[in-house]
Amino acid sequence: MTISPLPAAAAPQRIQRVIPIDSPWFLPVRFLDEPIDWPAVFGRTAPLLLEIGCGTGHFVTTLAGRYPERNFLAIDIYNKGCLKTCRKLEAAGLSNVRVMRVEARELLLRALPDASLQAIYINCPDPWPKKCHRDRRLVNQAFLELALCRLRPDGELFFASDQRDYAEEVAGAMAQLPAFRNQLAAPFAVELPGYPLSKYMRRFLAQGLPIHFIHCRRDPAVPLAAFAAPELMRGYRSRRPGNPA
Repeated sequence: MTISPLPAAAAPQRIQRVIPIDSPWFLPVRFLDEPIDWPAVFGRTAPLLLEIGCGTGHFVTTLAGRYPERNFLAIDIYNKGCLKTCRKLEAAGLSNVRVMRVEARELLLRALPDASLQAIYINCPDPWPKKCHRDRRLVNQAFLELALCRLRPDGELFFASDQRDYAEEVAGAMAQLPAFRNQLAAPFAVELPGYPLSKYMRRFLAQGLPIHFIHCRRDPAVPLAAFAAPELMRGYRSRRPGNPA
C-alpha cells in the first residue's frame, strides 16, 4: 500500500518554547501598545543607544560597562538570547540597559520618535546568503531611511557582517543617502579599533574569517529627504500577539 504524504497545510508545525523572562532589565512587548517614556524606563535622562540583534549579550554588556552615563536598549527576536543577555547584565551589575524581544522595524516605527537615538549598532544580522532570499535581509535602503529619521543629527550607525556581499550592499545603499557621512577611509573595513566583539564575531575571527564593519554618522548640515514611513508588515519575524513565533 502506498502512503501519500500529508498535504503541506496539514504538516505539523515546530513550536518554539518561550521561556518566561522576569528580569527587571526586560521590557515586555506590551510596552509597544502606547508611547514609551524612555527617561522613566531608565529612571534618568541620558543619550539612548540601540543594539539590534543582541545575541547573548556580550556586545552590549561590554559597551554599557564602558559608558555608564549612556542608556542602552538591546533587542533580539529570539527569546533565549534575550534571557541570556539579561543574565549577563545582572551578573555585571549594570543598570543602564534594557532588553526587549521585538523585531527591529516594529520598534523603530512604534516606540522611537524622530531624532531619539544617539547610535544604532547592527551586529551580524541574518545574512540570508541564498540569492533567492536576499530580499529578507533587514538592512536595505528603506531601513536605512527609517534609521536616519530616528538618529539624532550627530547620531552614528554601525553595521557589522561576516558576509562581504552584505556589507557591499549596505555601503552602496548608504552612499545613496547624502545625510550619511562615512567615517572610514573605505566603504567598509575589516578592523574597527575599540569596537566590542560579540561572541558570534569572535567565533568567525577565530576561524580566520573577516568581519566587515561600516561606520557612518548623520550629517546635521544635510536635511533629510522627504520620507514616508513604511507600513508595519507583520510576518515571519514578528513576535507580536497573534503572529507565529
